[in-house]
Amino acid sequence: MAARVFVYGTLKRGEPNHHWLTKKENGQARFLGRGKTETKFPLVVGTRYNIPFLLARPGEGNHIEGEVYEVDETMLSKLDILEDYPDYYDREQQTILMEQNETIQCWLYLIRNFPDKMLAKELLISYHNTPERPYNENYLDSCPEDLAMEK
Repeated sequence: MAARVFVYGTLKRGEPNHHWLTKKENGQARFLGRGKTETKFPLVVGTRYNIPFLLARPGEGNHIEGEVYEVDETMLSKLDILEDYPDYYDREQQTILMEQNETIQCWLYLIRNFPDKMLAKELLISYHNTPERPYNENYLDSCPEDLAMEK
C-alpha cells in the first residue's frame, strides 16, 4: 500500500538526507511535486546538530514549503527509523496544497514535546542546509533530551 509523505527538511532534493529516498534497498519513493502545508506550523533549526524541526503548534508560524513523495511500506518504515518515530518525532496526516492547487493528505513528521523556548527561534518557511548552520551528519546521536538543552 502506498503512502504520501511531505518532507520539509533534510530529505528534500539537494539536502543531506535525500539519499534515503533514492536508495533502492530502502524501498520505493516517487516524487509527486512541491507543496506547502495548509496549516501554519513553526519550523525551526535546533540542537547542536542543526536539525530542522516542525513543531506541533498548528496555527503558529508559516505555511511550510516542501516536497511530496509517494512511498511504499518499506520506505515508510525506513523513514520512521530515520526520524526515530515514535520516540523522537511523531507522524500525522496533514493537508498539503500542491503547486497545481490541488490538496492531498500526506504524512509528515513533527515534534510534539519541545521546550517553549524553541518557539523563540527564527521561524522558517523553507529549510535549506547552509554553511552558516550546517547540518551535522551525527544526527543519529541526537535524542529528545537534546531539545531540553537548547539555548
